[in-house]
Amino acid sequence: MAVDLDLTPSPSRSDAPSARPVGLDGALDRLGGGAPSRADAELLLYARGNDLDRLLAAAGVVRDRGLADAGRPDVITYSRKVFIPLTHLCRDRCHYCVFVQTPGKLARGGKSMYMTEDEVLEVARAGAKLGCKEALLTLGDRPEDRWPEARAWLDDHGYASTLDYVAAVGRRILDETGLLPHLNPGVMSWAELQRLRPVGPSMGMMLETTSTRIWETRGEAHFGSPDKDPAVRLRVLEDAGRSRIPFTTGVLLGIGETYADRVDAVLALRDSHERHGHIQEVIVQNFRAKPSTAMRGVVDLETQEYAAAVAVTRLLLGPGMRVQAPPNLTDEAELSLLVRAGIDDWGGVSPLTPDHVNPERPWPQIEELARLTAAGGYTLRERLTAHPHYIRAARGAAERREGAGSAASGQGTADWFDDRLAPHLLRQADDYGLARRDAYLESVLRRAADDPAGLTDAEYTALLHADGDDLETLAALADRVRRAGVGDTVTYAVNRNLDPALPLDRVAELVAEAVDLGATEVCAQGPSPDYLAFARAVKGAGAVHLHAFRPAEVLDGAARAGMSLPQWLAALQDAGVDTVPGTAARILDDDVRARLTAGQDIPADEWERAIRAAHAAGLRSTATMVYGHIESAAQQVAHLRRIARIAGETRGFTEFIAMPWLPTESPVEVLGSRGGPSLRESRAVHAVARLMLAGSIDHIQAAWTKLGLRGAQLVLAGGADDMGGVLLDGTIDPHAGPEQGRQLTVSDIAVLAGDLGRPVRQRTTVYGEVS
Repeated sequence: MAVDLDLTPSPSRSDAPSARPVGLDGALDRLGGGAPSRADAELLLYARGNDLDRLLAAAGVVRDRGLADAGRPDVITYSRKVFIPLTHLCRDRCHYCVFVQTPGKLARGGKSMYMTEDEVLEVARAGAKLGCKEALLTLGDRPEDRWPEARAWLDDHGYASTLDYVAAVGRRILDETGLLPHLNPGVMSWAELQRLRPVGPSMGMMLETTSTRIWETRGEAHFGSPDKDPAVRLRVLEDAGRSRIPFTTGVLLGIGETYADRVDAVLALRDSHERHGHIQEVIVQNFRAKPSTAMRGVVDLETQEYAAAVAVTRLLLGPGMRVQAPPNLTDEAELSLLVRAGIDDWGGVSPLTPDHVNPERPWPQIEELARLTAAGGYTLRERLTAHPHYIRAARGAAERREGAGSAASGQGTADWFDDRLAPHLLRQADDYGLARRDAYLESVLRRAADDPAGLTDAEYTALLHADGDDLETLAALADRVRRAGVGDTVTYAVNRNLDPALPLDRVAELVAEAVDLGATEVCAQGPSPDYLAFARAVKGAGAVHLHAFRPAEVLDGAARAGMSLPQWLAALQDAGVDTVPGTAARILDDDVRARLTAGQDIPADEWERAIRAAHAAGLRSTATMVYGHIESAAQQVAHLRRIARIAGETRGFTEFIAMPWLPTESPVEVLGSRGGPSLRESRAVHAVARLMLAGSIDHIQAAWTKLGLRGAQLVLAGGADDMGGVLLDGTIDPHAGPEQGRQLTVSDIAVLAGDLGRPVRQRTTVYGEVS
């Protein structure tokens, strides 16, 4: 069956034919009857709108059947990795690539021709501390064939070739860090694959396309790149299959290929896999144009076109193949479309290193990827660099050899891994073949039990990524530290928020009402036309503790009064201020702060200066952190370190409050945010805060207005001990302060704590007894 459309120029660009081809209805009607024919597959690539919905539904059914057959229904996988760019040199000239550089550019940037072994191991060890299990070695093809500088570097370091160096580095990564190398060095011969097999449990090379036109024609994407000859790349696939190497490959869409080319490439992969069974995953990657390349003006693949290509790939390859889409090359809102299109793997995601091939596209945080996967109805699970069915085959082969009492050597029919390599894999795999629960994290948790505040930054960062059983262990440990430090009682304060810009007569009226309702504290945050007069008005209206003025307002008041900071703080005390809120700390990193507030926030050093001055004047404060926006786990740890250091030197903090960032409450649009933290992240943050602040800040507060009552209860079960203020609204003017309408009752707190088997107690602002 021929498609009645001219497919030249390529529909992979923005000028793709918009006409709905004759025959698409028939192709859609035939969905569900097995893999589509070549002609139907080409027609299905045109599906958009309602047609696309039908196509995605069919692809999803095939994917779900494959997951059920594989024994992991509703599970989408990923690999936690570090990306190691061994060299940016290459003999090819792909017209879309920013990864490849020249020796001159590297030299001008102060970079070596290759990463040294010590540099590689430094990255690998850092990744291992963050729970990574894969080291992805990516590099250009045979740079020594083009660049004398590459040849000289290899000679100087005693290596016959770049691939010889890959083997040496892979061995050291494996032996010295425990990470499993995934080797991606480009085109390899059968002999070279054999030589790398003992250190590479998996390898990879994108087929990209079978279009010879793109390789042969001047001005096309692969012209001048000897290693992009489709025949050469197909030979590598065959040699990898004959070598029984679990192999990752895929197609690159949007580089000038036709729809027919796309179908041909996927069918070529299917044919090779049917002969050898070695293709462990097929990546369907969308082209992204990059500045300073010959293809910088090419329009990126349109989202529905990409989703249709993913779905057709799934249908052609069937339920048994793992189909992957890189999560950083698609906008967050579009990832759900890829799940619907039939992907079942997200590939490698790094908590440490960028995507050096697509440096402008950061990896999503793993917990955010888990949230997006869950939104599509699937569970995210970590795998190793080799996919589970190959690992299960290796385990079965090992058990058969052990049962036979034989130390059989050589390569048997079930041996997908070199016999010297298989033990490294099996140690890190669970019974199914996915990644075993993180042994490194288990060791960190054991050390934390002995010395909660004594871990390294890298270890605390790893704990912030804890999930599943590890998260439960972390929360239980934090709860034990809490119990040992402050006991089981859940405390709360009865307070009222007031806007310090209110008229003074209204302030006095509202304070009097709050005292009548049982308040022991008035909290005021924000600029005031007269800070001292506001404080006097509060104190003149009733016997109440005044918790007022954040660091920015303290600095503002001192500047307006023409006083030094110590003088101004003394004046505030004389006027009636008892303690100050340590809010607006956000993350104590100036780049983050600038993005969160469009540059309107005071610098982190100024926040700290005001807090230290308040403590020196005898004004205690809270300490805070706002998390779940654009900051990294490492930045959370750095913030907590800074808070702990201040606390250790001033002893001035009453409590620490970790506050989830809510985008609906942000004063500015924060581009690139992750939309607020997951409940998993909130639990990990509170637990790690309890550990890091042990001995320096006694109390950890649950910010119930942002966590919700269930979230607050979970963090109380994992390190927190305080519920903060109940936030009385009163009846005179319920809207006279922030967070109005969110009043909590004492009975609410009693029920919440009672479910945990813990008593409650009202406290003063500084955690004293209320008479």
